[in-house]
Amino acid sequence: MAAARWGAARRREQTARQAEFTAFVETAAPRLRRTAYLMCRDWHLAQDLTQTTLAKMYANWGRIRHTANLEAYGRRVLMNVVFDQSKRRSASELVLAELPEVPHQRSDDTVELHVTLLRALATLPIRDQAIVVLRHWEDQSVEAVASTLGVSVSVVKTQNARALTRLRTLLGQDFVRI
Repeated sequence: MAAARWGAARRREQTARQAEFTAFVETAAPRLRRTAYLMCRDWHLAQDLTQTTLAKMYANWGRIRHTANLEAYGRRVLMNVVFDQSKRRSASELVLAELPEVPHQRSDDTVELHVTLLRALATLPIRDQAIVVLRHWEDQSVEAVASTLGVSVSVVKTQNARALTRLRTLLGQDFVRI
């Protein structure tokens, strides 16, 4: 009888844990996928990176589910997955991705701007890309980016300034101010 009650309590706890994880995935997955896309410029690879991130988080969900900031934890895991993936990919491989189909029409200028920015971003080293994406696209504070990437605040500030200078050089003076 006690074993049956213990089993029922365990099933209820498991169901509650799975519901918490499902709720987290529903809110965090789109943002993680967008961040992954900005890092790799390939929607299919971004989906794979996001799924790997979520799988790693699910494997540790019992331990991390009460973490104060699960979104920040997820970004950290994603960046580690992106860095691991970029180490595995050969240096000579160049990822070219077409823009996804969108339900609304964009003007040609908007698409051209988007493609130009992504190409310029792709010229940066992977850590600089991560800093620019997290800092300026995800609108994270310098401290949050430093925590996510496991580096000091001064490293984020220095690499961010260097990356923005490089982007401005690549894009030219007539381009929209970054």
